[in-house]
Amino acid sequence: MTRIAVNGACGRMGMRVVQLALEDAQFRIVCACERSGHLSLGKDIGTLAGKEPIGVALSAGLSGQPEVMLDFSEPKSSLERAREAAKLGAALLIGTTGFTEDQKKEIQAISRRVACLVSPNMSVGVNLLIGMVGKVAKALGEEYDIEIVEVHHRFKKDAPSGTALRLAEKIAEATGRNLAEDAVYGRQGVIGERKKSEIGVLAVRGGDIVGDHTVMFTCLGERIEIIHRAHTRDAFARGALRAARFLAGKPPGMYPVAEALGLEKA
Repeated sequence: MTRIAVNGACGRMGMRVVQLALEDAQFRIVCACERSGHLSLGKDIGTLAGKEPIGVALSAGLSGQPEVMLDFSEPKSSLERAREAAKLGAALLIGTTGFTEDQKKEIQAISRRVACLVSPNMSVGVNLLIGMVGKVAKALGEEYDIEIVEVHHRFKKDAPSGTALRLAEKIAEATGRNLAEDAVYGRQGVIGERKKSEIGVLAVRGGDIVGDHTVMFTCLGERIEIIHRAHTRDAFARGALRAARFLAGKPPGMYPVAEALGLEKA
């Protein structure tokens, strides 16, 4: 049995991770965290999840000696809990997005003390897509224009999605592009013809869409589209729990999500 803590436990992703973990005998939730001032602090996380009480109250700090902390919060909270987890010797699985470069460097430093996995998306299907797009882009060459379109619910705070950015990074790495120079985030006005090196990244927000990602490779005469659509958050939550089992007991270091999910390294 793997002892886990969940940070951001009352958020959309965190709560689904909690609910699925409570249904799985391979996991024991020993801590559930939320931001200071959250209205549900002190309440049993089992009850909050619509299950039987488990004797673990929602708290604003990490406790309970978890083997792995799963984090689905926001950057400031994520780093606070990561520091606490490192002191406890707990591995870190971080699904939070929107980190600054300095925050990323701090997480990298923490990975020298405990096992860490940072990924904007824990879905098996999405990570297969991430592993695939660079190879496709390299094989097709510069005659194919590359566009990434991501669609999410109206409540998502960051844009473009972390998954879309990771897709763009993999394409840039595979094709020798400089993402800082070649990425184009939306278009407006008289912008001139599209440059061959561009990687377009477009964000759409609306309703309760869980998450769609489409990568288009288009030339004069044909179009290739690779699409992933998430029907529910279960794809992400189940992948996160699968990766948490992998991380438990691992030595310090930064681990790729593809390895944690049992996929070939991209």
